Amino acid sequence: MKICAGKQTLARAFTLLELMVALALLAFIVIAIYSTWYSIMKGSKVALDAAAAAQRSRITMRTLQDSLACACIYNQNIRYYTFLADSDGDFASLSFVARLPKSFPHGGKFDQEMRRLTFTVEEGPDSQKQLVLRQNPILMEVDVDEQNYPLVLARNIKKFIVRYPDPKTGEWVQEWTATNQLPSKVEIVVQLGALDQFSTKPQEALFGEAILAAQPVRVEWQMPLGAGGGGQQGTNNFNRGQNNFTGQPGGIPRR
Repeated sequence: MKICAGKQTLARAFTLLELMVALALLAFIVIAIYSTWYSIMKGSKVALDAAAAAQRSRITMRTLQDSLACACIYNQNIRYYTFLADSDGDFASLSFVARLPKSFPHGGKFDQEMRRLTFTVEEGPDSQKQLVLRQNPILMEVDVDEQNYPLVLARNIKKFIVRYPDPKTGEWVQEWTATNQLPSKVEIVVQLGALDQFSTKPQEALFGEAILAAQPVRVEWQMPLGAGGGGQQGTNNFNRGQNNFTGQPGGIPRR
């Protein structure tokens, strides 16, 4: 603002108070922009974490159901195909043989479709329970890599319960003692996390069910027809301890 007083021209600048008010308004605007950006980023992270947790939960249950649906028992050399199930309170363990597709986790590591799967609940590096899966060919032990670095299906496990229908009563039980027989159905309960550090309620509970091919593969179905292995003759040869495709007793079953 210019004030003319005769031949003199005076220029008036902003006062210190006006500068402080302007800087305060600018600070408020910057803080509002930052708060909006931070809220968007935090909401995006929460949404991504929730989506990732839901995906992991879905994969965990899908892996359990798919593996159980592929479980099998062959009558020949049945000692390799035992179905082992144990329950230690709220934490179960499973071990069985399954014919698995290439798309199954770690499928590219193994050349054999027929593998033994072992699901256990173990202590994780953060002192939380985790559900892990180990795999090995049925005629080999678990290798060092699988033993030390198993596939972790889920972390912060609160419960892993597996139930089976009792063959006699049909009631659901947590113990399966018929190791040379597959259950017709398996019910799975997995509880993950906690609502907060003071709560005993799980953050997420998964329920699933798997239908198994409970009938074992008969001996005569494993024998090649052209080698005299079909029908009664194949059964008689097996009973004599002879293997129709290697000529040696106790050979690897044909799958």
